[in-house]
Amino acid sequence: MRYFFLIFGLTVVAVMLIAGKRGDISRKPPIEVFPDMDRMPKLRPQTANSFFADGMSSQLPVPGTVARGSPYQDIPANTGKEPGTTNWVINIPVPVTEQLLKRGQERYGIYCVVCHGPAGDGKGITGKYGMVAMANFHDPRIVKMPDGEMFTVITYGRNLMGPYGGQIDLQDRWAIIAYVRAIQRSRLAILDDVPADQREDLRRSMAPPAAQTNAPAAAQTNAPAAAAPKTP
Repeated sequence: MRYFFLIFGLTVVAVMLIAGKRGDISRKPPIEVFPDMDRMPKLRPQTANSFFADGMSSQLPVPGTVARGSPYQDIPANTGKEPGTTNWVINIPVPVTEQLLKRGQERYGIYCVVCHGPAGDGKGITGKYGMVAMANFHDPRIVKMPDGEMFTVITYGRNLMGPYGGQIDLQDRWAIIAYVRAIQRSRLAILDDVPADQREDLRRSMAPPAAQTNAPAAAQTNAPAAAAPKTP
């Protein structure tokens, strides 16, 4: 029994010499069986590093980087909100052009059509696999939704929809929203929404085709009358 206590005591001492005791301060990371990425490798400022071409660990930010909390970050095109508020922007804060709509149609076909369907009615192919709770863009709730809120939903997700901020660029998110609004307008638009100089052409294109003349009847009417049989 005494050997047991001796071995146990030596084991405790060995563990304390290696790992230290609780509360000790050390620059070395503790021994962790499952570190779970709690401590990531880092480079100390102004130290030499052979990884970069200039041999320094300190590097300039990647082009286009916006510092957190800077005035350039708090703009509607980045947040979908009015600057300095929590209010959604009502309309898309970027110019809506033909190129933007084409880009939105392309991105919609890649990221959105499988769930929301080509017509935006929520009848995508995923419905065949039991996913039936897809948003219908023609629902009055979504039609009235501010563009900034829709931008946030795409970025961070909502309900069953996951976030797409990491997959879809900022400009492409607004392009998708512009295309979704075009889809909605295809069902909800009225004649007054069409530019005045194009309304007459639209009326003519929507007019029912003229009644076609009954060709056999016309041929019978225009044909010479057959000679009546003579009475003997």
